Amino acid sequence: MKTAKSGIWSAALLAVLLAATGAQAQSGYPSKPIRIVAPTAPGSPPDLLARLFGERLAAAWGQPVLVENRPGAINTVGLLAVAKAAPDGYTLGIFSTPAAVAPSLVPVPYDTSTDLAPVTQIGWGTHILVVRAGSPLKSIEELVTFAKANPGRVTFASGGNGTPAHLAGEVFRLRTGIDIRHVPFKGAPAGVASVLGEQVDMMFAATAAAAPQVKSGKLRAMATTAAQRLPALPDLPTMAQVGFRDFDVREWNGFVAPGRTPREIVAKLSDEIMKAASSPEMKVRLASMGQDPADQFGPEQFGILIRSELAKWARVVRDAGIRAD
Repeated sequence: MKTAKSGIWSAALLAVLLAATGAQAQSGYPSKPIRIVAPTAPGSPPDLLARLFGERLAAAWGQPVLVENRPGAINTVGLLAVAKAAPDGYTLGIFSTPAAVAPSLVPVPYDTSTDLAPVTQIGWGTHILVVRAGSPLKSIEELVTFAKANPGRVTFASGGNGTPAHLAGEVFRLRTGIDIRHVPFKGAPAGVASVLGEQVDMMFAATAAAAPQVKSGKLRAMATTAAQRLPALPDLPTMAQVGFRDFDVREWNGFVAPGRTPREIVAKLSDEIMKAASSPEMKVRLASMGQDPADQFGPEQFGILIRSELAKWARVVRDAGIRAD
């Protein structure tokens, strides 16, 4: 009996020691460099956000934050790297709209619900419909009229299949009944360059990628998909203001960690990212990139958004007949 009791006490003591060791390790977090995986090309909105928040986390915690670009397969290449990483809080990933579309288009090599842990949303992205400055099409009305008279002739660019620019173009096609052709590129900057180079006629481009070209006079902006006019382009009307109500194609971005990352570390990450996003300086930086603040922060809220967006875009992909190729 004495031996049995000793064994019980030894097991209990071991459990306490392990718990204390784990708590001590988490209290010392972070103690080494952190990696943020941007599953998109350099210069794209997720990449820019990863670098912007990486700077803030590095300043707050005194540890280097490295951004690693792993584009491909509608964000799934980069997010697979996050899903396979050690669940210790030292690898994060940017999870955005295309990642919620991907399961409806391609085989996804991870389980979004178990292999990735939501940390927090950071913002809503906006897009603007642009054509090259020398285009004979001066308005959306002229664009639609021309497209109806010339089926299949008008082309629209995107940063890849399943990206918000692709989805916006498909929704625009459905809403207007026009026949326009999708031309995917590797990243939003490449899509914008194709419009500038007269390879493609139009694009629902990310504001961060297109606004500088609009301000320089190289691109003509017709409307924004945002609910309100953009501070960076205050004279640009919304899609609703030019006759397309409920044109709800918004990009969103947030952070995820590998599944099974300790809740205490996820909470610490979420709190620090929320603190950074809420600062006046960061709000100005985000607005200049066409990003509106998130409605709610936190792991639970971001998880709810991801699940709802998975269902929403599955319906859109089905109704629009969108394919990955």
